[in-house]
Amino acid sequence: MEFFDKFKIWVLYICLISQLGLGFYLPGSYPHKYGIGDKLSVKVNSLTSIDTEMPFSYYSLPFCKPQDGVKDSAENLGELLMGDRIENSPYTFRMYTNETQIFLCKTSPLSANEFKILKKRIDEMYQVNLILDNLPAIRYTKKDGFLLRWTGYPVGIKIQDHYYLFNHLKFTVLVHKYEETNVASVMGTGDAPEVIPTLNKPGSDVPGYMVVGFEVIPCSFQHNAESLKNLKMYGKYPSAIECDPGAVAMGVREGEPVAFSYEVTFVESDIKWPSRWDAYLKMEGAKVHWFSILNSLMVITFLAGIVLVIFLRTVRRDLTRYEELDKEAQAQMNEELSGWKLVVGDVFRAPSNPSLLCVMVGNGVQILGMAVVTILFAALGFMSPASRGTLVTGMLFFYMILGIAAGYVAVRLWRTIGCGDTKGWVSVSWKAACFFPGIAFLILTTLNFLLWNSHSTGAIPFSLFVILILLWFCISVPLTLVGGYFGAKAPHIEYPVRTNQIPHEIPPQKYPSWLLVLGAGTLPFGTLFIELFLIMSSIWMGRVYYVFGFLFVVLILLVVVCAEVSLVLTYMHICVEDWKWWWKSFFASGSVAIYIFLYFINYLVFDLKSLSGPVSATLYLGYSLFMVLAIMLATGTVGFLSSFWFVHYLFSSVKLD
Repeated sequence: MEFFDKFKIWVLYICLISQLGLGFYLPGSYPHKYGIGDKLSVKVNSLTSIDTEMPFSYYSLPFCKPQDGVKDSAENLGELLMGDRIENSPYTFRMYTNETQIFLCKTSPLSANEFKILKKRIDEMYQVNLILDNLPAIRYTKKDGFLLRWTGYPVGIKIQDHYYLFNHLKFTVLVHKYEETNVASVMGTGDAPEVIPTLNKPGSDVPGYMVVGFEVIPCSFQHNAESLKNLKMYGKYPSAIECDPGAVAMGVREGEPVAFSYEVTFVESDIKWPSRWDAYLKMEGAKVHWFSILNSLMVITFLAGIVLVIFLRTVRRDLTRYEELDKEAQAQMNEELSGWKLVVGDVFRAPSNPSLLCVMVGNGVQILGMAVVTILFAALGFMSPASRGTLVTGMLFFYMILGIAAGYVAVRLWRTIGCGDTKGWVSVSWKAACFFPGIAFLILTTLNFLLWNSHSTGAIPFSLFVILILLWFCISVPLTLVGGYFGAKAPHIEYPVRTNQIPHEIPPQKYPSWLLVLGAGTLPFGTLFIELFLIMSSIWMGRVYYVFGFLFVVLILLVVVCAEVSLVLTYMHICVEDWKWWWKSFFASGSVAIYIFLYFINYLVFDLKSLSGPVSATLYLGYSLFMVLAIMLATGTVGFLSSFWFVHYLFSSVKLD
């Protein structure tokens, strides 16, 4: 009874924590209250393009710079790896103070190099990304009667071989009145006064405003040269500036300066702070096809269920029939064994390259564990799109911590294959610590040289490279070795049957067994191709991916289908006396990576048609190869472990002398 009471207390505690986490918009993130007239500073992120997929610094183009100089904002590891470079900008506002005709600066006459780069960035459709109070600037356009939403705005536009620059920006800042002094009440938690006490700070009762939207309309405007002569930064341009997004006037010419200006309007909105990201999560083209996904999940689950039921009934009937025979009949049947019973003395024979298999399975456990934990945290809201870089940072953190699981699984499997022999466990642990990270390091270093050569902000800085290597060898490798130590101390899994000295001859097959293995990947691929499209759109098309709950369901379904497919193929192989099931069970589910890579190529050809240049294509294929390798290790591990459990269970259930 005491245990039950304690259990209830823990459940209530967990529910309370969960409710608090769900009540807030983002765990650890709070609204910022601005009084009327308070300064608002706009920040700039890297210039991005879906044509090249290579980000560049905002100040690599001849834009206006802040009076106190360019300063980098504090960035986390994930932001740096994603190519984000957030810096301050000269655009400043005053809360709830509308301003028009604000002159920013006039650049020096464009040099030949500046003119060339500016034209190139316009040709490559680069977008300027501005941020206010952690909200990216959003732009609305109309096409065929539909309202389209975009983050950022284009650098310029090319019309009939003439280049025009968007040099005047019309900002609209949506604000929501902030009158509550209790943070939780503002954010919409029902029992806020009881949960979080109000802090009576001086001035806390003064009403203010929260930023809940940030919109921009870019315009091309030709300023009068005479009117600019005596103007300083933030001075008022003497004549009205008509911002017409459909007209262009500011041509880009070599040897001529460019003037920049802006205006800002504040609009009070009904949007509450917890809902301010809704506009970004409803981006056109990134809407989740709810019914399509649900239909896909139901069909795949139904098919996998049928396969599993038929398979279990077949095996169970075979075992039941054997166990119902008396001893004499069993002895007679043993002499007339057929199917999987013939490989009883070979089914646990060590595979070729056992250490490589152990290392790949260990790495697969590490990658799969990282994916499950990261997606679960993202689904709970701890890695929202509003928290830039947290997803990548979280993935790195969980991957390093789970090195202990990789070492444990790799070494314990090594000892099981070696029938309890602990010799060589240190070598296996080292290989597990260096196999996948080593390949990833090789791929990313090669791609990084291409980005360095292009002077892209997507290139990992040398200092960050050193940090990543230190994280690898000072955290991940030691944890993997610790896991290997525990794996060496843990009891190995004992085989239920003895292995013969002379291997059983595998009869010739009608069809190559590897053909079945390669074809098996189609069913797991069917569970994730819709989510794959949305994820690819998020990575390469600049859209926001946020349906981590669906992704978690798809991941669980993928694991189940991979296990079932590999299990069925292993049974089919041993039924035709093919006892070499170890590697085939791994690649039966791991072959889904082949279809994913083919899909990536299809996406490159048909969806990223505008991707320009061999460098961009090489970057795309390099990152795709990296992702495919991780998917192969994770799915292959699921297939192998499920097959190993099944074979062990099958031969433990019936005694064969």
